[in-house]
This record gives sequence, C-alpha cells and structure tokens, in this order.
Amino acid sequence: MKLLRYGEKGQELPAMLDSNGGIRDLSEYIIDISGVSLSPDNLEKLRALVPESLPLIEDNPRLGPCVGNIGKFICIGLNYADHAEETGADIPKEPIVFNKWTSAIAGPNDNVEIPRNSKKTDWEVELGVVIGQGGRYIDEKDAMDHVAGYCVINDVSEREFQMERAGTWDKGKGCDTFGPLGPWLVTKDEIADPHQLNLWLEVDGKRYQNGNTRTMIFQIPKLVSYLSQFMSLQPGDVISTGTPPGVGMGVKPEPVFLRAGQRMRLGIDGLGEQEQLTVDA
Repeated sequence: MKLLRYGEKGQELPAMLDSNGGIRDLSEYIIDISGVSLSPDNLEKLRALVPESLPLIEDNPRLGPCVGNIGKFICIGLNYADHAEETGADIPKEPIVFNKWTSAIAGPNDNVEIPRNSKKTDWEVELGVVIGQGGRYIDEKDAMDHVAGYCVINDVSEREFQMERAGTWDKGKGCDTFGPLGPWLVTKDEIADPHQLNLWLEVDGKRYQNGNTRTMIFQIPKLVSYLSQFMSLQPGDVISTGTPPGVGMGVKPEPVFLRAGQRMRLGIDGLGEQEQLTVDA
C-alpha cells in the first residue's frame, strides 16, 4: 500500500493511492496515518480495503508529511561508506545518532526555508523507515517485524550551524522545514529489498546525488535494534537512515550550497519523488 496525507497544514486527512495514482480518502476508517494506525493489525485491515471503493479526491491537493504526529524523528549520520569517504570521515564503528526536531517536518513539496544567517544550507536524500510496532531491546533478527514501511526524506542541513559552531549536530539539522517526508508511506511488503534501492537528488536540474542503499554501513535491522537499546521505539517514529555521496559540501573543487529561488527534486525507487522550492526564512 501507498499511504499518504493530504490537505492544508495541520489539517491533513488520511488517504491511500489507488492503482491509477488517484488519492482515495480513508477518513471513514482511520483518523490519521500515525501511531497505532500503523500497527501490523491495522495495516492488515487497510490492506483488505478496495481502493476504488473509497471516495476519490478529484482536485490536486497539497500533500502533507506522509506520517502524522511523529513522536521521534531520529537520524543516522555518515551511514554510507562512499559518503563518509567524500567528507573525509572515518567509517563509524557504531551508528552516529542525532535528532531532527518535529517542527522541522514538512510536506514533500512544501517550500524549504533557508534560515536567517545561513551560509551553508545543504541537501541529503535519505531512505526513511517508519516504525509500526513499538519495542525496546529489540533483537536484530526480529527488527523488521517492527517496521511499517518506508518513505523519501530530504535531510536538509545547515553545515555551519551543524559543524562549525559549538554543540551537537542537531541545531544544523532541525531548522523549520528541514525534514520533508513523503509523498507516500510505502508499506514494507511492496519493497522486496530496501537495501537495493536507487536514490537521487537534483538541484535546478543538475544531478548531484546518485546512490544506492546497498552502500549503507549499518542496515535497517541493525539500526532498529541499536536504537532500541537506548530508547523505546514507538509506532509512528521515523528513522532517517543516512545519505549517499553528492552532498553540496562534498563538491570539488568548491562546495555548493543552496540559496533562495532554487528547486530540489529527489526520489527513491518505488517510494516516489519530492520537489521543493527554496525560500528565505
């Protein structure tokens, strides 16, 4: 299934995509694509529905973040061997964990705001993992049982805030609009192998990122199990699993960073595409 949320910011309604790409409203069956609605039992109930029997949304509505009311937005840094190489970083011995604030979450095609005083706003296409069944101290062999599905994420990052000023990475990662999610939450049964997916990103039509999830250092079962040693994972939590090479700060001979008025376009095999216009905050 491809699940999504549509409507004005803060008023999004749940929906699923039909076989022709039409948006079918799910409001009669669930309140939102969030939390307990993503449990294995509830996903099975939604899977039993005939999409063509649901109300068709005729216009072209705004798409909201594909998951609502996210409790934790957890990110993994330097999780692609070829990306670590381009940044000059050592291969991590354990996953590097940081957070995006939930106020960073945006729809897949919403504007991305360049923060005030920003000098180095950058892009990162990433595979998002959505938790469907909560847990703590999860064994790696059981980890995929806790995954509801996957989505596209743009881990927008301000590199000066992140790396050149005191403190943790978080303040360069969690600015408003720095976490577009969607267009869809694709349930895991539709993706044969999440570690064999092409992912890419363009700025103003120029392809900068062109990678594959096979070069992940820590794969999804490891990440889910690892994170659950330090926190309870809860339904609707989102894990952003890292980015392949081609980020702006890695461009040679001179890094390239975003400015207002540019367009980012990005996507992952089977998970859809996003497109954002950059604007000044």
